Amino acid sequence: MAVPARTCGASRPSPARTARSLPGRGPRPGPSAWRRAVGPPRPLSLLLPPLLLLPLLAAPGASAYSFPQQHTMQHWARRLEQEIDGVMRIFGGVQQLREIYKDNRNLFEVQENEPQKLVEKVAGDIESLLDRKVQALKRLADAAENFQKAHRWQDNIKEEDILYYDAKADAELDDPESEDVERGSKASTLRLDFVEDSNFKNKVNYSYTAVQIPTDIYKGSTIILNELNWTEALENVFIENRRQDPTLLWQVFGSATGVTRYYPATPWRAPKKIDLYDVRRRPWYIQGASSPKDMVIIVDVSGSVSGLTLKLMKTSVCEMLDTLSDDDYVNVASFNEKAQPVSCFTHLVQANVRNKKVFKEAVQGMVAKGTTGYKAGFEYAFDQLQNSNITRANCNKMIMMFTDGGEDRVQDVFEKYNWPNRTVRVFTFSVGQHNYDVTPLQWMACANKGYYFEIPSIGAIRINTQEYLDVLGRPMVLAGKEAKQVQWTNVYEDALGLGLVVTGTLPVFNLTQDGPGEKKNQLILGVMGIDVALNDIKRLTPNYTLGANGYVFAIDLNGYVLLHPNLKPQTTNFREPVTLDFLDAELEDENKEEIRRSMIDGNKGHKQIRTLVKSLDERYIDEVMRNYTWVPIRSTNYSLGLVLPPYSTFYLQANLSDQILQVKYFEFLLPSSFESEGHVFIAPREYCKDLNASDNNTEFLKNFIELMEKVTPDSKQCNNFLLHNLILDTGITQQLVERVWRDQDLNTYSLLAVFAATDGGITRVFPNKAAEDWTENPEPFNASFYRRSLDNHGYVFKPPHQDALLRPLELENDTVGILVSTAVELSLGGRTLRPAVVGVKLDLEAWAEKFKVLASNRTHQDQPQKQCGPSSHCEMDCEVNNEDLLCVLIDDGGFLVLSNQNHQWDQVGRFFSEVDANLMLALYNNSFYTRKESYDYQAACAPQPPGNLGSAPRGIFVPTIADFLNLAWWTSAAAWVCRGGAEALWAFADPAEAEGNPEVRESSCVMKQTQYYFGSVNASYNAIIDCGNCSRLFHAQRLTNTNLLFVVAEKPMCSQCEAGRLLQKETHSDGPEQCELVQRPRYRRGPHICFDYNATEDTSDCGRGASFPPSLGVLVSLQLLLLLGLPPRPQPQVHAHASRRL
Repeated sequence: MAVPARTCGASRPSPARTARSLPGRGPRPGPSAWRRAVGPPRPLSLLLPPLLLLPLLAAPGASAYSFPQQHTMQHWARRLEQEIDGVMRIFGGVQQLREIYKDNRNLFEVQENEPQKLVEKVAGDIESLLDRKVQALKRLADAAENFQKAHRWQDNIKEEDILYYDAKADAELDDPESEDVERGSKASTLRLDFVEDSNFKNKVNYSYTAVQIPTDIYKGSTIILNELNWTEALENVFIENRRQDPTLLWQVFGSATGVTRYYPATPWRAPKKIDLYDVRRRPWYIQGASSPKDMVIIVDVSGSVSGLTLKLMKTSVCEMLDTLSDDDYVNVASFNEKAQPVSCFTHLVQANVRNKKVFKEAVQGMVAKGTTGYKAGFEYAFDQLQNSNITRANCNKMIMMFTDGGEDRVQDVFEKYNWPNRTVRVFTFSVGQHNYDVTPLQWMACANKGYYFEIPSIGAIRINTQEYLDVLGRPMVLAGKEAKQVQWTNVYEDALGLGLVVTGTLPVFNLTQDGPGEKKNQLILGVMGIDVALNDIKRLTPNYTLGANGYVFAIDLNGYVLLHPNLKPQTTNFREPVTLDFLDAELEDENKEEIRRSMIDGNKGHKQIRTLVKSLDERYIDEVMRNYTWVPIRSTNYSLGLVLPPYSTFYLQANLSDQILQVKYFEFLLPSSFESEGHVFIAPREYCKDLNASDNNTEFLKNFIELMEKVTPDSKQCNNFLLHNLILDTGITQQLVERVWRDQDLNTYSLLAVFAATDGGITRVFPNKAAEDWTENPEPFNASFYRRSLDNHGYVFKPPHQDALLRPLELENDTVGILVSTAVELSLGGRTLRPAVVGVKLDLEAWAEKFKVLASNRTHQDQPQKQCGPSSHCEMDCEVNNEDLLCVLIDDGGFLVLSNQNHQWDQVGRFFSEVDANLMLALYNNSFYTRKESYDYQAACAPQPPGNLGSAPRGIFVPTIADFLNLAWWTSAAAWVCRGGAEALWAFADPAEAEGNPEVRESSCVMKQTQYYFGSVNASYNAIIDCGNCSRLFHAQRLTNTNLLFVVAEKPMCSQCEAGRLLQKETHSDGPEQCELVQRPRYRRGPHICFDYNATEDTSDCGRGASFPPSLGVLVSLQLLLLLGLPPRPQPQVHAHASRRL
């Protein structure tokens, strides 16, 4: 939120009004003598002049305390610094651990990470992995074309003639309302047995393929049966591919008819109601079936387009947008006498998820009025496509017009803009049931290399808004081998549960001819795809040698990440790819923009930059140094990068050849040693293949010990590097216990625990009982304190995490502690590295009391408090005057660490604005803190119930006869489909069921994140918070060698004036304004291949309308079945592709 420069008081108070005497205090100088805390930050040259730091006079004859002078508070700060440093030197054991490493120098070697060699090796390994999939793809595509060419079309084929495994058969048999059960399916469906396969995360059968057919396609149609017949031969090729490469995952053929045949067979994971999966709408199919597109959608909104027709158009536009990918560009406009964009986008924009959302919302605002003006609509569309000053696909150009009909052919427009070359295809859609002459619409499409479609009802929308891809595929088919190039997709969620994958795609062409000497067939048969799980690619990257803050990432030509530690989508959306931009995965800056551009261009490079990073728990921001190195992955559109902190240039590799020493150190992992040596948590890493994983660290340690009793650290089934380093660190941390911790009395210094964590995966907590309250991640690389300690010099304080919505901390039995940690830096032969982090856990209550004493006029806790008599003058301190003086320690994220106010102890860990909004705002306005705002595009949010559905009774809504006759009901239903998306259809059918489905319960959303971090101010100075008749003095100072800010302030003596509250909590957001973002699009490159023209293309097949006029009964049944989530009964196809006969 924007914070006003001045938030308190309408005007600056006069010194006379501000300088007042309060009970127990003397007069104090007016605000002009203090730096104002509210308002724009001022330069450091405006610090208080020395004269103003003279002792303040007390009121005559009264006991008086004055606000402490600056040198007094600086003295308190030094005492705090010395106390913290002393405790960490005694108990942290940084120096002692350095000595232990040096004493054991013969047990490890120092290895170097050479960024260029590393990144080139990983890129080569990924290239080899993907190349094996490419070879399998080519075998499949060639075989499919040959099988189809040899296949003889059968007009009289019957369902009982085809034997195949219907992937949805089991679910349909269990559903008494299913299509096959109701009408008694004649198809010979195989019943298979399945075995669990961890690679597929599924039960599979390796002897057969499975077939999935969309619910709205009739399985018994001649086209589908012939498709099933010839694709059966692919089964043997799938099996042979797996024999040659056992690592292959899903092999899939997506047919242009909608049939999906995949291997190995597994039951379909469909929702409990209507299954809307159609392979032709999957991101990988769309990318493989055509070249990139520049599309302008124009919608007739003249007065004749009203009611159901307009709603059908809105829904059709939404479905059309879903056929576009991130390689495409689009704009949507409405027209009557004039044409205008439906949204704020004035030119073609990338068809990414967020832009398509803007279009879908804007389309709902279209209103029918005026007269039809095709000329205005087409001129607008052509102007859009001719605009060369913007980023666009520069490949297929097309205009999609939705109308209810008209007589004008606008031939003059086509002559002006598109003839004779006809570089723009025109697709026309006659929407609704009417008696208009459609000849002009047919002519427009045929005269401009396009196609004419009819959409009489909602049931015809999905099929007819995706058939245009067949037309776009013609030049690709006619190009032959030149177009047979494998493309790799964006990341997306696998529909069969494999998780995040990328897919290699290869188009499959129809090689048949209609007769001897006839023209070559120009239909695309479908797309062949092979999945590669992201986890398989990650396994090729180095993990633990890069340290906790080093990582590998990869991006595509759009700048979207393929690999990145921050790629963690919280929801699964099968309809959209996972498109996280590199600049959204990290905190954006100019250096990263340059790196991203260079990677997209396929260059090599290296750059060291100073940048901001977000902590693992997303509460803190650190300014760090990072080395970026990148190379292209050959034969793909991907580029690979490596990020290394300077301290991760070197790493330790244990060399425990002495088996006796191995056994000795291993014994310190046994729970029997914990009482004397401290509790050990081991990182849940994949040390050995047969090691059973567990989320419970005690159980995981037990599994690990049991396995180690059977194998040795040098076993071939184990990762020797991980095992040796783990055992070495077990011994080294035990020596720290022996040399430092065991003989110390932690209670003397009010410590709950001491600990050490290492790169090798050991976290040792002493004493053993402290492990009961240890809540940090047992994997050091995933622990926020560990990663932040490596990136920061000095002592890093970490208070317990508190959410403002949760109840305060419960201070019972001294269990609440504050972590203080620091990295252990080694220098061995001129090579510097940080292999461990050590720290202590402070007792909150005891250290809060100690904090009061250190920030007081007493030198130690046993000294009596200084009294201020009637004739004497004293400065206030944080102990005696805690009713008048607020003293706090705040960390670099703005979270409360310690306070002299007992009632604030249970608020430790909260953002300080929730504790004292007035004071936190003053610190921000005085540049002690800087704010960083960013967006999380991978968040999951509870769905917002549309309209009055939120209070609707649970169960299925059954429309009455009156509803069927009510045009408003039909139109609102159609609009709701567009707003809710296709998945909403089956969710709408059964709200109770949807509520129990996690995919419906949570949906993808954008969250705005705000973090605060230390600003540029390092000095110690006083300032004033001006609140009209009520003002506060405060002093703030950074504590050296820590991430703490020491603040001393007057407690407000009157009710606080209105102050802008700084927000740190993550909030729901629509994200940055898309209308502004598209004006400065991020750099990207489209695919290097484009097939949008071929001189031999036959454009005579351009649509002849529906094969029959759909009846009202058909319309009602399709509409009802879709809205109620029931599978439709077979109906004749309402599209004109007679040429789909194979």
